[in-house]
Amino acid sequence: MRITKLHIVFVLSLLMTSLLVGQELEHPRIYVSDKNKSKFLQTIKDVTWKKELVDKKIKNLEKYLTYCKEDPTWLVSRLQMNWNTKHDKVYLKGGDFSHSDGSAPVPTVRYSGTRDWATDYNRPKLEDVEPYFDNPRGLFLKNKKTGKKEWIHPSEAGFAIEKINQEIMQLVEDAAFLYWFTGEQKYAQFALPVFFTYIDGMHHRDAPIDLNKSNQQYISGLATFEVIHEGIVISLVTAYDFLYNYFKSENRDLSNTAAVFQKWGDQIIKYGIPDNNWNLFQARFLTYIALVLESNDTYKNGKGREYYLDYTFNISTDRQISVSESLNVYDQDTGIWPESPNYSVHVITTLLKIFTLLDNVTHANEIAKYPILEKAVLASFQYLFPSGYMVGFGDGGHKTLPPENFELLIANYRKYNQKDKEALISGFLTEFMAKDLYTRKAKDLFNLFFYVDEVTASTADLKALTPPTFYAPNVSMFNQRLGAGQDAVMLSTVGSFGNHAHANGISIELFANNYVLAPDSGKGPSYWHPTFRNYYARMPAHNTVIVDGKSDYNNMRTYHPFSLDDSFPKSGQSSDFDKITFSKVSFLEPETVSDQQRFSAIIKSNTEKAYVVDVFRSRKQKGGKQKHEYLYRNIGQFLEVYNEKSNPLKFQKTNDLSSKGGELKGYDFFSSKKKTVTSKDLNAVFTLKEEAKPNNIMKLWVKGDENQTVYKFKSPNSNALSEGTAPKNILKDSLQTLIIKREEAAWSNPFAVVFNPYLEGGINPIEDVTFTALEDYPNAQIIDVLLSDKMTSDRIVVNASENDMAKTQELYQKGVLSIIRTSKTNEELEFMFLSGISRLDYKDWTLIASAEPVKVSIEKDEEGYFVENDKPVTINLPYKTSDKRAKFILYEDGKIVATRNAVLNRNNPNQQYFKLEKAYDKVIIVP
Repeated sequence: MRITKLHIVFVLSLLMTSLLVGQELEHPRIYVSDKNKSKFLQTIKDVTWKKELVDKKIKNLEKYLTYCKEDPTWLVSRLQMNWNTKHDKVYLKGGDFSHSDGSAPVPTVRYSGTRDWATDYNRPKLEDVEPYFDNPRGLFLKNKKTGKKEWIHPSEAGFAIEKINQEIMQLVEDAAFLYWFTGEQKYAQFALPVFFTYIDGMHHRDAPIDLNKSNQQYISGLATFEVIHEGIVISLVTAYDFLYNYFKSENRDLSNTAAVFQKWGDQIIKYGIPDNNWNLFQARFLTYIALVLESNDTYKNGKGREYYLDYTFNISTDRQISVSESLNVYDQDTGIWPESPNYSVHVITTLLKIFTLLDNVTHANEIAKYPILEKAVLASFQYLFPSGYMVGFGDGGHKTLPPENFELLIANYRKYNQKDKEALISGFLTEFMAKDLYTRKAKDLFNLFFYVDEVTASTADLKALTPPTFYAPNVSMFNQRLGAGQDAVMLSTVGSFGNHAHANGISIELFANNYVLAPDSGKGPSYWHPTFRNYYARMPAHNTVIVDGKSDYNNMRTYHPFSLDDSFPKSGQSSDFDKITFSKVSFLEPETVSDQQRFSAIIKSNTEKAYVVDVFRSRKQKGGKQKHEYLYRNIGQFLEVYNEKSNPLKFQKTNDLSSKGGELKGYDFFSSKKKTVTSKDLNAVFTLKEEAKPNNIMKLWVKGDENQTVYKFKSPNSNALSEGTAPKNILKDSLQTLIIKREEAAWSNPFAVVFNPYLEGGINPIEDVTFTALEDYPNAQIIDVLLSDKMTSDRIVVNASENDMAKTQELYQKGVLSIIRTSKTNEELEFMFLSGISRLDYKDWTLIASAEPVKVSIEKDEEGYFVENDKPVTINLPYKTSDKRAKFILYEDGKIVATRNAVLNRNNPNQQYFKLEKAYDKVIIVP
């Protein structure tokens, strides 16, 4: 039998489990053991940031200890229980609580109100919770809008019930820890009645039943509507672990506790969603349950430590895939998890926590058994904007990478003396702290026990982890970057693939001038809220193109990626030619069966500033009557639109674009609707004003069209934005939005836009932009950009495919893309970049692919011209009779492997040429 990597991992997992078989481990053991207590106590004395958490917990508990000293029932009475009815059965109607009934010998734990956390009612502070509350009228809560208390059904209260119980059990967890830490019995006496009231109440209560017989039945937990939200398990397990010896000394019967943990474990194994982040979140709860239980032979049902560890790491069920198998979900090449970034990075955190907990018992370097985890941590840097915040596509937002990921790797590397790896990861954490993206502190007991006391100062090359381009096919994301510091520009292009994705077609986010000027809209109030379902998750909330006002498909779990047709540089690689990055992607819009294609390039000007070119093609496959709308939103307070003579265009109020006209409901969320009609090219100028800072400008150069309507709207605020990607004072502001509408296909005559970001009073890289279409070559889009020195110009020619042509007086192109920079000063070529080209003629230059279309860059430098190519090509360059022949120096692995002299072109006396029979690292042409 062939031994595979999966077999090895499985054997390692079995070995890990066997290390714990039959062992009688002492309590506590989840976070720490008594034998390490003296060392831990010393750490708290020596490490300020750890001591701060302990002191905070002591101080926070004091008032509750006082309350309970005056009234021993103060805390226990605030548990959300069926105090009077003692119902043991819970009934749901889909994602909402319906009712409970039956009878138990003790008060039972109340079930949560709803799966939807969005609510119009405030959860009361613990001091305001009515003792022993159990009223047939429902809950009596304050309305957020009116400020008045109202009787409501529990299903209207969001997570109020479960969160009150979690808050109380967090106090019990803290008290249990402080009992172990200080030895003072007051903490144990405070925790004991609350712990057992809850445990006994859960022991006598059944799992919920969904009356609708919907999928809800298969995802419900014992306390909440989703098994992944059973956070109270961690507090219960932790409290039990720290109080175990006290409970024994008090002769407490612990059989109900073990039975509840087993019931919870069984519910998690039986229910859930097996093929996304749920799987790992569930596994973390299972790990806590497994590690606190005794060995299998302790219990009559045989469900002890080994049993639940086996189901966590080795055995898959219909609703809970083992951790070993779940790790195969990662793209093994890129290290990317197939969900939106916020979920992806927290999957890493969860896995690291699981293995850290396990390793604290086995001491078998559990993390090292799964190299994909380390790869995933490093791959997560690919999500970052230059500011250090993540891209915001899908159900996410612009957040920093979770510091826990680095802290836990550092702890693991130090534990197993892997100094080189520790130094690498410490460097990243040091960098985050230096940029004020992270301050070391303990947020909870996990941090307290597992973070190292001090991080070794070291440096890390963050740039090495964020190459110019990166493609993650399993989330349909292509990121491109250019420039550094204040001049950094980044474009993130996404389709819809994987989990927690939106219906967004081909959408972009654009970073420049230190902000995400063109953000994604992020997620809505909740996944069930109409605002999310109708706007934030739909096409109108994204920087994309909508067909017939109807472009749409399911959000959340989607299978509508784009295909990456071409890019430069290749994903994860860099190039010595650093003047551009680009991507060309294609997409089938399913609702209208439309072909869409987006070409996006970042081009460095002759300064350190860059601009962005966006060419978006869209057409219905069946042709006929159609309309296409290009949507772009930008942060800032103002949007002004000008004609080609810089005169403001006049706009009128409009009721266009709404569900009343047959379009998506998402259009109804736009406000301040105004429109104008023009066939001319135009400028749209977005202005962001900040106090004591120059105005932040995004100027759009937009190609005109005979059938073009221009709209100025306001979009709802972006929930993706954060203080790291936009000014704090505008985070809740509406987004200025430009919509360009065509009443015809936009394929041979695509949407063409140049994004021109700059700071007022600073360097503006662009003086002028002109757009040209060729009647005889309908798929050619020509964009001429005159740079700010008024002497240098870029000509960008974008075709739809490698079989398309473009021909002007001085240029012939067969293939996709050429970008040619020339200067009037010396009338010489500054650089030429070609991609997907079979042949290009430009003045006295001719490049011909030997077989397949080629990617070539030619850049003038002091020695002559610097050339890179990816396939065989023949290069003809200018020659004058009096000139000496050019010499070509060929390099491989940094070494000269050959030199050649150019040969005269017998068909053109003004050209000399040479052939590159393969791709070379670099070629230097010496005139």
